Amino acid sequence: MPKKEPLCEDISGEGCGLKKVINIIGGKWKILILCVIDREGNVRYGDLRRAIFGITNTMLANSLKEMEKDGLIERKQYAEMPVRVEYSLTEKSKSIIPILLELKKWGENNL
Repeated sequence: MPKKEPLCEDISGEGCGLKKVINIIGGKWKILILCVIDREGNVRYGDLRRAIFGITNTMLANSLKEMEKDGLIERKQYAEMPVRVEYSLTEKSKSIIPILLELKKWGENNL
């Protein structure tokens, strides 16, 4: 009988892939932000704010900064007045969308 692959060899270890994923998309808002950007394509800050019920400006701004730093979203600022900023998914975040869809289906079927 083949050995079952563990989700994490060392749950407290920094090398655990699952822990890394939770660190960059965990929390209340980041997956919702990914959902909106995935649905809309290029999204402005105000559109994100309106689309995600209950998120504060501080949480949205902090989440966007962290997600940009982690390579999940791209921030594009246009040289216009007033300043226009749009957010879009990176290839890195596009690759997690099918996994999130599977989690969504699991939730619909089991919760």
